[in-house]
Order: sequence, then structure tokens, then C-alpha cells
Amino acid sequence: MPSVAFYTLGCKVNFYDTEAIWQMFKNEGYEQVDFEQTADVYLINTCTVTNTGDKKSRQIIRRAVRRNPNAIIAVTGCYAQTSPAEIMDIPGVDLVIGNQDREKIIPYVNQIRAQREPINAVRNIMKTREFEELDVPSFADHTRAFLKIQEGCNNFCTFCIIPWARGLSRSRDPQSVVNQARQLVAAGYNEIVLTGIHTGGYGDDLEDYKLPDLLWDLDKIESLGRIRISSIEASQIDDRMLEVLEGSSKMCRHFHIPIQAGNDDVLKRMRRKYTVAEFEQKIKRIREFMPDVAITTDVIVGFPGETEEMYRDGYETLKRIGFSEMHVFPYSTRTGTPAAKMEDQVDEEIKHARVQELIELSETMQSAYAEKFVGQVLDVIPERDMEALAVDGHLTGFADNYLKIRFPGSQDMIGKICRVKLTKADANTSEGLLVRVLDDSVQALA
Repeated sequence: MPSVAFYTLGCKVNFYDTEAIWQMFKNEGYEQVDFEQTADVYLINTCTVTNTGDKKSRQIIRRAVRRNPNAIIAVTGCYAQTSPAEIMDIPGVDLVIGNQDREKIIPYVNQIRAQREPINAVRNIMKTREFEELDVPSFADHTRAFLKIQEGCNNFCTFCIIPWARGLSRSRDPQSVVNQARQLVAAGYNEIVLTGIHTGGYGDDLEDYKLPDLLWDLDKIESLGRIRISSIEASQIDDRMLEVLEGSSKMCRHFHIPIQAGNDDVLKRMRRKYTVAEFEQKIKRIREFMPDVAITTDVIVGFPGETEEMYRDGYETLKRIGFSEMHVFPYSTRTGTPAAKMEDQVDEEIKHARVQELIELSETMQSAYAEKFVGQVLDVIPERDMEALAVDGHLTGFADNYLKIRFPGSQDMIGKICRVKLTKADANTSEGLLVRVLDDSVQALA
């Protein structure tokens, strides 16, 4: 039986795409082995968000070549899409394929096996208008299912290379999304996480069908317990979206809404399409419709031209909004983006100090948010962590408001909806006690 090994860098969408590519190999009779083992085919799914992403991708490719010089080395993902020639120059690489045409990977691998001629299969993604259908019927280590509904982005923020790597925004056919959601529920998943490169842009290229329409259609799937959106822009939460929050019992009380900066001058330089006031107003509206909602965010620190005064102003903004968690990143230069050429790049040490300060603020806000739920009963879907279960008989999972809670439990509860009373709040993992397992939650994953 031929073997294949995968290495995925970067975001959740990449992990989804890798799972989909694995399905293709699996259907061809391949077995999957660990990347550190000898395989017949190595597939590296690359990231290009920062220059470091490129560098790491190259290191992993070379590692695969060293592991088995006779293997077929295939490279896909964002770095493959933006710099195919650079990758083709690495000795030992057989196939470079970008973020499209991935259904051709198996035929290409077979062709390379027969002819041993390297293939550069990357073409211009900016011309692509169709969503590439990649089905994933199950996820190896997750009790939550990811469902990719959208690809690409039209925003062109000054720090970001992604539109050039993923192309313009394109939406998956609604019927196809609903069909796959039904499949996932039938396979035993209680929660579906809708994901994409610019997930909230779903429907921008469809006629009279937007994200709220899709959410209502998913809401009708009987045995589906929870629907979560992986990330959405503030501007995409309009009145129709707020109606879904109010009317659907399946929508999770959690939104990841990237603010990127808390100061208007910095937002303008980033080419973000909102002001701090507009962002705050939108968060206020969401909280009116969904009290106790968890709002998590992304923040870039030390963007070119960010003065101490702008940073301080941003800090106060973030504190005032009161996120339940912030993912904090120091600005990292990405060659080929307008921000990389900007004057007044911020000193690394200053960036580092600001990052530390914001991480501390995030932890304070995380604790404060968790504290509100002490004594309340929340619905938690335990993840598959056999090690922790074996060590101390505890399960860990996420509540609908994205609080991570550990509680005493048993293996048969994994993947089911468990009612858990929160007993002790913590910035990272809170403690709870099981009240009961919901019998009407779909069959737990074996």
C-alpha cells in the first residue's frame, strides 16, 4: 500500500484543505503515515502570511527531501501560489500546485511516478471565480467539524498578501454547504464551525443569498446542535445578521471579529474599512441582541508609523471594548505588500514590549469574562484528549461562548453535549462539574 505524509503550516483553512487532499489519497488506497516517517509521497501545505512563513515552508520541504530522496515531494498552499519558481528551485521538489486545481493532485502524482519530470501546475488565481469543492466527511482529532464555505478576499489590507495567494472572494454553492453539513451531523458532529479566508464575505458573489440566508438554512438541520462562525468583519454584521443571532437557538454566543488596531490613524494606514467608533457601535449592537456574547479579536502591534501616542490610544480602546480574548501579533514585514515599503517601521524591542502589555490585558479580560459565568450551567462539547482522561479522569471542551472548561467525565461523553456547571474561572481553562449529558445530542464520535 503506498503511503503519504502531510505537513500543514498556517491557518485553519489550510488544515481543512489538507484534510480534503487526504480524502483524495485515501480514496486511491494510500495509507497516511507521520511526517517524520518514510513515505512515498510528502505533501507540504504552505503558508505565506509573513516572510517567516515562507522560510519555515522551505525548511519543511527540505526536511521531506532528506527523509526520502526517492519520494514524490508535492507542495501546495499560499507560498506555492505566490512563489512557485522559488519552490521549484529547491532540489527534490516534484510538484508545485497552488490554491486551486487540487483535484488534479493524484493524476499529477501518477504522472510524476511514471515520468519523473517535475511539474509546476500553478496558474493565475486572480482570474478564478469558482469555489473549489473540497469535501471533508470527518476530522481525525476534532469533535467539532470545520466546514469551508468561502475562499479568497477582496479587502487588500496594506499588510496582507492573502488576496494574491487565495484570489478574490468566492462562495461555495449553498446547497453544497447544506449537504455537507447534513453529512457531518450524520457522522456524529454536534458543532459545525463555518470557515473561510474571509468567511463573512460569503454570498458577495451570489445573487440574493448572503451569510444570514445560509445560517437560516443550516438552522433547519434537525440534529445539528451548534453553528459557529470562525471569523467575521464588524461591517458584515448587519441587521439581517443580528436577526439570526436573536432568532436562532443554534448560533454560538461567540464571534471572532478582528479589529487589528484601536486607533483610527493606524486603521487608515492598514486600509481597514472602519473607524474605532464604527467598530464599537457594531459591538454594542451585537451585545444588545446577544447579551453575554464572547467577542474575541486579532490585534497587530507596532504597525509602521504607530507612535507611542497611537498605541496608548489603541490600548484604551481595546480595554474599553472589553474583548473576551485577544490574539496579539507583532507586525511582521511581508515582502510585496504596501506596508513593507512604508517609512517609520517600529523598532523590534518596542514591538515586543507592546505585545507583552497587550497579552497581559488580554488575560485580565479573559478572566473577567469567565468570572461572569461562575455558578452558571453551560453546554460543553468535550474534545478527544485521551491523555488527560487517562491521567486524571477529566475531559476538556468548549462551551458555546468559547470558554474552555475541564470537568470530571468519561470517554463515552466525548463529542456529546454536556451540561456543565462552572465552578472556578480562569483566563485559559476554567473548572466545572457535570450536571448531565443531553440525550438528544447526536451520537458521540467513537
